Amino acid sequence: MTALYCPTAFIDPYLTALCQQFGLAPTAQAAKWHLAYIDDVLVLRHADLPKQGDILVDFASAAASYRRQFGGGKDEAIAKACGLNKKRDLHIVDATAGLGRDALVLASLGARITLVERNPMVAALLHDGLRRATLDPKTAELAERMQLYFSPALMALTELPAADVVYLDPMFPPRDKSALVKKEMRAFHDVVGSDTDADALLAPALALAKYRVVVKRPGYAEVLAGTAPQLVVKGKNNRFDVYIKQAIK
Repeated sequence: MTALYCPTAFIDPYLTALCQQFGLAPTAQAAKWHLAYIDDVLVLRHADLPKQGDILVDFASAAASYRRQFGGGKDEAIAKACGLNKKRDLHIVDATAGLGRDALVLASLGARITLVERNPMVAALLHDGLRRATLDPKTAELAERMQLYFSPALMALTELPAADVVYLDPMFPPRDKSALVKKEMRAFHDVVGSDTDADALLAPALALAKYRVVVKRPGYAEVLAGTAPQLVVKGKNNRFDVYIKQAIK
């Protein structure tokens, strides 16, 4: 069971609720990868890698704020791929939400987002990030447009009500040698692993989506499930394969 490190008496109602919701086990001894609650923030850290740095979801961070303000808006590749350059109030299911960075961009462009995450550690980080975003006047409106759904993606795609767009970003082995990838993304891979069922997501995603399915891929990656998209939108570091069911009006 995933560990939530709590060196003092476990009496905080919020942490008790987190454990119940995400299947976490409170422990007084830090495991290698574990969650810790520090200064009212839930973080992911490694007991033997102090230089790794904490991983958290912070929708009000300087990097997130900069991306929202100067990321390109509706001209950004992800916005065009999802159709937000045509219609603002789309309901998008982000079936592989991760740390919620793409979901934040989409919400800032006016979409309503259902964030699906299967990993209990990552889902707890998202939950805590949304909690803090709701309390911050700068991000409260964005948080209202994002809802967390703790579930394997394959299950969620068969349980959730129909959405305008389904967004998929399957986990890929990192090839970039940047500092971010070396530290945060490689740590993320250690915790989450690869999405070995990624190909199986396309068919139920197409069944759930009203308008389109968007798949984010590294430039070197093959198309999902061997199925060619109708449209490819190229970003700076990735491409977005777009499977169109009908025009967005």
